[in-house]
Amino acid sequence: MSNAERAEPIADAELDGLFGALTHARGLVLAVSGGPDSTALLHLAARWRHGLATGPAMLAVTVDHGLRPEAKLEAAAVKAFAKQCGIAHRTLRWTGTKPKSRLQQTARSARYRLLAEAAVRFGADHILTAHTIDDQAETLLIRMSRGSGLTGLAGMAPVGPVPGSADASLRLARPLLGFAKARLIATLDRAGIGYADDPSNRDPRFTRARIRTLMPGLSQEGLDARRLSQLAQRMRRADMALEAATDAAWRAHVTQAGPLRLEVDRRLSESPAEVGIRLLGRAIARVGNEGAVELAKLEALHGAVTAAIAAKQRLRRTLAGALVTVAKGRLQVERAPARRRASLGGQRRGLNQGPTLLPQIDGTALK
Repeated sequence: MSNAERAEPIADAELDGLFGALTHARGLVLAVSGGPDSTALLHLAARWRHGLATGPAMLAVTVDHGLRPEAKLEAAAVKAFAKQCGIAHRTLRWTGTKPKSRLQQTARSARYRLLAEAAVRFGADHILTAHTIDDQAETLLIRMSRGSGLTGLAGMAPVGPVPGSADASLRLARPLLGFAKARLIATLDRAGIGYADDPSNRDPRFTRARIRTLMPGLSQEGLDARRLSQLAQRMRRADMALEAATDAAWRAHVTQAGPLRLEVDRRLSESPAEVGIRLLGRAIARVGNEGAVELAKLEALHGAVTAAIAAKQRLRRTLAGALVTVAKGRLQVERAPARRRASLGGQRRGLNQGPTLLPQIDGTALK
């Protein structure tokens, strides 16, 4: 039998555990592509909402990336199913020229931008996606393969900010993150609900599809999706502890010396290396203007800074649009002058290559 045949459908008794925390939300936007995972999300959310006397308004949103001719028919099918569920539906289209490289990453960013815009118009404060425990496992393996740090190995959070959105009041929720895809398919099969099949899920051109083919073999060795998800939970717990330690170190060691200038006292070199690296990364992110900092470059810079402080030597380095200076045992981090950044154009182009402190790696395939 297949995993879907062995898996148990999700019961009504489990719905409050999935969605109960959202009972008092202003509104929910459900990202529904038409694949099995998001179709199950729509079905389950509708079952939960219909069981409440009062609850949040819901809007199902399908993003047509314009990459496959079948997408229009899939969006129409989602609209028809949403109507059966008693939930409003909108189809949004990603228009314009599509890039030839980093297509999935760019499409993902466009999808979240369109979902966030729809949420604002609808008055919703949460966007719901259908990521499962299988997606969490794949994400963890991808981040491992790219040399991610502890933050990246914490995986996807059940609730967090919407990628690319500056609206802190808008949250991204993944209520199915603890459930296996097989249970979602079993739920749809039990209810006789159809769903679309996206061939890009199996396209070896995409990293996530290639990683997916490795999962059966890893599972035989005990490294299944549930074990990898457990690892992500433990990494998240450790990451939160380190963030709290970095908060304390920031309060103790960092002084605002100007609008775009921070000073860090020499005790930075006495902090545990991981805390010092995070503190330095925060300072660069605060005053720099060239985006995410590559972890390996940040680690190397932290090593150079602590060595210079210990040896009472002078140091000047530029990273991610920030100028880092060590002089007289003190560390200063400030916005790098424009002419300085221009002279380091070759170095700057390499800053955002490779793993970052907070990598976001999700495919565009139907969920």
